[in-house]
Amino acid sequence: MSYKTILVTEDDGVKTIMLNRPARRNAMTPEMQDELIAALERAATGHCRVVVITGAGEAFCAGLDLQHLQAISDKSQAEHVADAERLTRLFRTLYELPKPTIAVVQGAAVAGGTGLATICDFTLAAHGVKFGFTEVKIGFVPALVSAFLALQIGDKRAKGLLLTGRLFSSEEAEQMGLVNEVVAAEELAERAGVLAAQLKANSPQSMAATKKLMAKQNEAWLDAALTHAMTANAEGRGMHDFREGVAAFLEKRPPVWGR
Repeated sequence: MSYKTILVTEDDGVKTIMLNRPARRNAMTPEMQDELIAALERAATGHCRVVVITGAGEAFCAGLDLQHLQAISDKSQAEHVADAERLTRLFRTLYELPKPTIAVVQGAAVAGGTGLATICDFTLAAHGVKFGFTEVKIGFVPALVSAFLALQIGDKRAKGLLLTGRLFSSEEAEQMGLVNEVVAAEELAERAGVLAAQLKANSPQSMAATKKLMAKQNEAWLDAALTHAMTANAEGRGMHDFREGVAAFLEKRPPVWGR
């Protein structure tokens, strides 16, 4: 299968999926989301033993492409719902993948990019890399990422990150449990290789069963959380503050929020 926004390679049982829009800091578009879903689904049924996700260029992923978000502000409610369902499918496919996943975060991972990086089973990040759930700064609702974030670090800490929209370092992310290891940028690839080799030495059936068990333990809660999140995501795209926030960001001016 050919892809336009990602690069997919496989070597010695390790499938690497690289986000490949470096000029846009690997910001996600609907096309990229569809391609990521397709690549992950092929990995789930293929012969690879480990899946690695990384980004081309300086950034890992800048979240959703704001130029796309500005264009969809005039879409219908049904189209907003379809967009929310697509992103939900991406995150859930990644979370429930039967193969172990490793995010190799060489540069900034923001908003949905933080979600993509931290939903993986293992997250390796370079020193000083910035993370952040910055949606509130542009009037958007960090809906879908909130479900997985609360599951990982709890309600209080999740609110602290989501409501402030502040950036935080890979070192702080490690302290909170969102990152497994922080290593020097030049050592990321080697460390990922060592971890992949360790995982490949384990029983693939046992690891798949373990991942399925843990996903089932969270299934009922996550089903409800994501249902509410999809509604909030779709409705948030119709808010005045969302339209104003995206426009202000693209026009490089302070936003004028509603009441």
